[in-house]
Amino acid sequence: MAAESPFSNPHVQVALLGGGQLGKMVLAEARRMDISVRVLDPSADAPCRLGAERFEVGSFQDYDTVVSFAQGASAVGIEIESVNADALETLEQQGIPCFPPSRVLRVIQDKVRQKEFYAAQGLPTSDFTRYESLSALRSAVTSGQQTLPFVWKLGQGGYDGFGVSIVRTMDDLNALSEGICIAESLVPIATEIGVVVARNSAGDVTCFPPVEMEFHPVANQVEFVVCPASLPAESLAQAEALAVQVAEAFDTLGLLAVELFYTTDGHWLVNEVAPRPHNSGHLTIEGCSTSQFEQMLRAMCELPFGDTSLRQPAVMANIVGAEGFSGPVRYEGLGQALQTPGTAFHIYGKSQTRPFRKMGHLTAVGATVDEARARAAAARDALHVKA
Repeated sequence: MAAESPFSNPHVQVALLGGGQLGKMVLAEARRMDISVRVLDPSADAPCRLGAERFEVGSFQDYDTVVSFAQGASAVGIEIESVNADALETLEQQGIPCFPPSRVLRVIQDKVRQKEFYAAQGLPTSDFTRYESLSALRSAVTSGQQTLPFVWKLGQGGYDGFGVSIVRTMDDLNALSEGICIAESLVPIATEIGVVVARNSAGDVTCFPPVEMEFHPVANQVEFVVCPASLPAESLAQAEALAVQVAEAFDTLGLLAVELFYTTDGHWLVNEVAPRPHNSGHLTIEGCSTSQFEQMLRAMCELPFGDTSLRQPAVMANIVGAEGFSGPVRYEGLGQALQTPGTAFHIYGKSQTRPFRKMGHLTAVGATVDEARARAAAARDALHVKA
């Protein structure tokens, strides 16, 4: 435990890189516990502009800006992967702990390096081939060395479904972006499971209950997150054990959201990880005794981890911009949506909407998973995000 309490303590301050919705939810927990958090984001309109002890407009990708911003901080956390890892390394050399460590972030920032890490560590993952460019991939397909279909992942720059595509035809291939990439084998997936793991400098590890993720067929974004997941208890215990194994292999600090494939023949594969709060963990706010956001703060402030047990079945639904609408956001159907019992809304504070942009989420709880899911679907379908 830290030598002094972080509560109401001006000498303890967390520096957060990124001021989006994940940071906003970290701030909500920090305000509740009166832990001081300063935030850096390039947008003056970022959701974290409200609630931070200090909000600074600046690029978290700029080395000098990040190093200057974090001076005097007790710990540095991220809510987005695309921060300057060189700056984190410098801060670590100055004695400021970073969550995650810079060496971990460097691997995770690049989907190609990430997959190669799993292979090197002997962690189960789908077969893949690395290509140095889109033209090299195209040549491999043309020559028959790379067969269709496959999953394409861009090494750097992808997020929220961008930079990931299923390639079934040459037209699909020609629509891809340039860059170092991988072609993954398509595997027969029964379901996708997410496990958020927390790990601190003392070596303590805990994880939240595995959740089941359902994806939008077009946007490749999570539509619903369901907990408890529908798999047998033995299988879910295997998922937790594998997620912890991944976190230990990275030797990471803070949160690590581990996305797993459960195949139709009963095997587990590691898909991707995120070293920060994650969409799959949002339902922990209403569903668990401790949320992923509080757990992140506990790790950074050297506090014991909180109880991660599920209090009641919970289902999260993303609230995204409607297709065909871009511009200043307006919400329709609020009256009906807000009357759905057992439902909590989290609106992220983004002033502009566009198709499939994450504008918020809602979590519904119930006596059973079916009841919680029905409530989440009803509230989500009643609310329309337009411009």
